[in-house]
Amino acid sequence: MRISDLRERLTLSFGEAWAPSFSADIAISLLGSRSVNEALKDGYEADEIWKAVCKEHPNETEKFR
Repeated sequence: MRISDLRERLTLSFGEAWAPSFSADIAISLLGSRSVNEALKDGYEADEIWKAVCKEHPNETEKFR
């Protein structure tokens, strides 16, 4: 998965207004308590990040799994 695909899925799942805040501010325990942005910066693959987001936020991401 490309980073642009990850960003698109986040926007479609959480909305245009909230996706940037979610990516910057919400710690994902499966990513070592990193945010999406931190995980990308630390070298996590986009698909690994997406899978972690799906596991921790299944209701918001169910249409993309």
